[in-house]
Formats: sequence, C-alpha cells, structure tokens
Amino acid sequence: MNEAVYFDVHFKINQGKLETFKEIAEAMIAATRQETGARGYEWHISDDGTECRLLETYANEAAVTAHISGKAVQEFLPKLLQVSSISGFEVYGYPGSPAARILSARGARIFRRWNGIAS
Repeated sequence: MNEAVYFDVHFKINQGKLETFKEIAEAMIAATRQETGARGYEWHISDDGTECRLLETYANEAAVTAHISGKAVQEFLPKLLQVSSISGFEVYGYPGSPAARILSARGARIFRRWNGIAS
C-alpha cells in the first residue's frame, strides 16, 4: 500500500515581497532537502508573482512528523508568513494523528486515501 502523504499549500504573496518570499523559500528547500522521507518539494509561482503553490510529497507519517518538527517549518515558515499568507491547504493521505492535529490547526483539510492506483 502507498503510505505517501501529499500537501498542496496555497500562498498569497504580499505586494512587493516576492523576492523576500523566494529567499525564504530557498532556505526552506535547503532544510527540507536534508530530511529523510521528503520525496518532493515543488514551488510554483504565478506569472504575476502574487501567488504560489507548494506541492510536497512525504514517504509516510514519520516523514511528515519529521518535516513539521524540522527547521523548514519551525524556523522558516514563520518568516515566510510575514511576507505571505496561506490561502488554502490540503493534505492527501493520512499524516498520523499528532500531525493531523497540527496541520488542521494551520487550516489544512485532510483527505484520506479511499481508492485508486499508486506505486
């Protein structure tokens, strides 16, 4: 069974803060790159520079827990939220009870895997 957990985070970037947003995102990418179980961490910015979509993939519940307790979330996310806001947050797959509580408190909607084909 595929235990992977996916995040789809939507950011609204504050006016005039795109370059600062990118600098903080680069630090988050570097920190996440060091995490065991982080399989994907893709940042997509709209053509007008006002919105970003962050697509994250984690191997399993343990990888999600490591990420939310790690440097990217604990140190850099608060800085990112000084120049942007979260306008949407969805989690696909089950991140585990402790992580689900933390993510829900951040506004995440959690969708448990029901059916399908995954490798």
